[in-house]
Amino acid sequence: MAELVRYYTPGIVVILILSVLLFSITRADLPGTWELIVQDAGIASMHTAVTRFNTVVLLDRTNIGPSKKALGRHRCRKDPNDVVLKRDCYAHSVLFDLGTNQIRPLMIQTDTWCSSGQFLSDGSLLQTGGDRDGFKKIRRFEPCDPNETCDWVELQDTELTTGRWYASDQILPDGSVIIVGGRGTNTVEYYPPRENGAVPFQFLADVEDKQMDNLYPYVHLLPDDGGNLFIFANSRAVKYDHRLNTVVKEYPPLDGGPRNYPSGGSSAMLAIQGDFATAEILICGGAQSGAFTARAVDAPAHGTCGRIVATAEDPAWVTEEMPFGRIMGDMVNLPTGEILIINGAQAGSQGFEMGSDPCLYPLLYRPDQPIGLRFMTLNPGTVPRMYHSTANLLPDGRILLAGSNPHYFYKFNAEFPTELRIEAFSPEYLSPDRANLRPEIREIPQIVRYGEVFDVFVTVPLPVVETIQINWGSAPFATHSFSQGQRLVKLTVGPSIPDGEGRYRIQCTAPLNGAVSPPGYYMAFAVNQGVPSVARWIRIVL
Repeated sequence: MAELVRYYTPGIVVILILSVLLFSITRADLPGTWELIVQDAGIASMHTAVTRFNTVVLLDRTNIGPSKKALGRHRCRKDPNDVVLKRDCYAHSVLFDLGTNQIRPLMIQTDTWCSSGQFLSDGSLLQTGGDRDGFKKIRRFEPCDPNETCDWVELQDTELTTGRWYASDQILPDGSVIIVGGRGTNTVEYYPPRENGAVPFQFLADVEDKQMDNLYPYVHLLPDDGGNLFIFANSRAVKYDHRLNTVVKEYPPLDGGPRNYPSGGSSAMLAIQGDFATAEILICGGAQSGAFTARAVDAPAHGTCGRIVATAEDPAWVTEEMPFGRIMGDMVNLPTGEILIINGAQAGSQGFEMGSDPCLYPLLYRPDQPIGLRFMTLNPGTVPRMYHSTANLLPDGRILLAGSNPHYFYKFNAEFPTELRIEAFSPEYLSPDRANLRPEIREIPQIVRYGEVFDVFVTVPLPVVETIQINWGSAPFATHSFSQGQRLVKLTVGPSIPDGEGRYRIQCTAPLNGAVSPPGYYMAFAVNQGVPSVARWIRIVL
């Protein structure tokens, strides 16, 4: 400040000082806090997923050259076709232990660049496609206790029928996974593989443009009778019956230009609740039409959001405006039913060296508020999270932020360098002044079946004055501004019945079918007056 004072008149100096003070006060008053968890993860995470063992899988890509994490002795990948490293002794995937903040290198054999993924019903992580030698590959990671040494397994007897690059995965009610689209791949296929292999999906071809804005389509499993899919690509959406390979509904187009990769919007489904018959989809942000092909790095992103009741008979988009234009933002379903929008930029598009003006302010989207009051601006971060960054909900209610590499290789001397730091953002519900409202789950079943009635026991420091919710959220595969398989379900619960000093019994009913909650593991949160507990992992089975 002293250096600045020399160049301005006293009046301007006063204005500058007041402006700095006002900014500091305003920033301090905004909700949410930030913390640096890991200074150097060794890799820049392009894909991130949280496991039921409270560990986090981070993935980069194999053709990026040396990472900052060695694989260890006698663990090298040999690839004579790799243009950068024929013999690669560096990790391109790591396992992060949330309990100790320790990083363990994992070994990935084939290129996972811009691949897709999904947790299976047994809790293992399915990983599909990628670039070059990973184009048709299927990989599985079966998570384990942090003290054990699980690692990636590349399937040798099974591969994708069609190569997939920039595809989206979604677990279905029966526990199988549908794999949708990819660059130049207007088909769907399944894991486990089905006899008919890849099935043509004309919708993806119809919405393809010169930029290929049909990549990483937004795929949401609807809680309707058939478990149909809401699939959005470019600016259009359909309801797709995957059992019959039939489009059963075409939704009206969403104004505002293309939203998918490389135009860099984001999407989430709002919490499923009540009678589980209604599903609402939110899509926000995106680049100016044609910004990617024009390499218009400074083209302002737009801040429009569209919201639609996908299960309605006559659905229509309702649009609203975010406080900031944003591309490459990540949407996270919070345990409360609100949505956090975080990361990204305010100009450009997705792609190497294609974004500018980082958007450091997270937004809280409150779906139950009227239009005009739904967005709350939160405390800004300091680390730009641009292209190839991720955001994931953690069991303790924080949001894990990783990655950001706008460059083809690792590059640390740049305006937006390759980012190896891991941060966490704590929403306002974790603030100290709400600690006496925070419930703790004392007892909960490890496994439940569809339609089962079960009890959850919680303790709360202060007496309960409202119904305590039991909400469970999936652990998605986060990549490229879309969390594949993400959903939050608010269970049907009874009143909180006192059961000893500070202890309450809550009767819950599990969803009736896999269209509401596909089989698998979920983070179950008790939520008291908007304050969530630390989650306990629970599995719902067929």
